[in-house]
Amino acid sequence: MITFDLECEKLHRFEGWFKNREDFEAQLSTGMISCPVCNSPKVKKLPSRAAVHTSKGSSTPPQLPAQPREILSYYRALGDFIDKNFEHVGEAFADEARKMKKGEAPARSIKGVTTPAQEEELAEEGIEFFKVALPKYDA
Repeated sequence: MITFDLECEKLHRFEGWFKNREDFEAQLSTGMISCPVCNSPKVKKLPSRAAVHTSKGSSTPPQLPAQPREILSYYRALGDFIDKNFEHVGEAFADEARKMKKGEAPARSIKGVTTPAQEEELAEEGIEFFKVALPKYDA
């Protein structure tokens, strides 16, 4: 598994996880990759920020990033936490978030689906939310 930093034409930055570089290129060329904020399919890969430099005499090994298995375990745990602790409101997410902000519904953790237009409206109304892209797992 490889992670790339990506950016859309509107300068929204996000991560993408791919089997390998060829998988990224194939998905990009077929329009399968889009910005999670604005849904734009015009996406580019940013230069990697990772670099390791040690002096020749260094006795301390460089810190390496987490192994793919550890990363996958983290995302599974995050997905499980969200599934167990957030109420799924489906396509009513934007309406329910507004009701909570106005005090018309009890404050709680919710999850659901929004369109890019709804996300823009919520942001303009000062309603805080965030999107989490979790990988799908085979059953």
